Amino acid sequence: MFRTQNSAGDEVSITFEGERLLIDGSPADISFTNERNGNFLIQHNGEVLAAEVLEINEAKNKFLIKIANGFYSIDLKDDTDVLLESLGMTHLQQVVIKDIKAPMPGLILDILVEVGQEVKKGDPLMILEAMKMENVLKATGEGTITSIAVEKGQSVEKNSILIKF
Repeated sequence: MFRTQNSAGDEVSITFEGERLLIDGSPADISFTNERNGNFLIQHNGEVLAAEVLEINEAKNKFLIKIANGFYSIDLKDDTDVLLESLGMTHLQQVVIKDIKAPMPGLILDILVEVGQEVKKGDPLMILEAMKMENVLKATGEGTITSIAVEKGQSVEKNSILIKF
């Protein structure tokens, strides 16, 4: 399910029933042609509109697209998301990080972030070498880095705090 707002600011629900596209539960005769690099064409009622994906936030399943001269924010939601929203429990989906600890003893090869930087789930934070393998440590949720407790080239023990949020 997708949710966006129409030009009047009303929320619109876009779903699929098999291959058929439904807008607010009604069938819609719309086709999409993928051009390249996030650009595509939308064909509806004989009219062709150029569209472009401007921004993708995978952590929040949000997209910002431009169709003709309009900008549209699209939220991708599954049935669980809709249920949690209807129960007023959307805050349960957000993971806030408190700190990142070393999953194993190793050597800090590189630090990919800095203090004050905001990170999202999946963003690479640092590279830890352990047992002759390079491991990219990634953010497990959202947060702003308040301190980095290690330096490049430093050896760390398992469960040592590396980054605080």
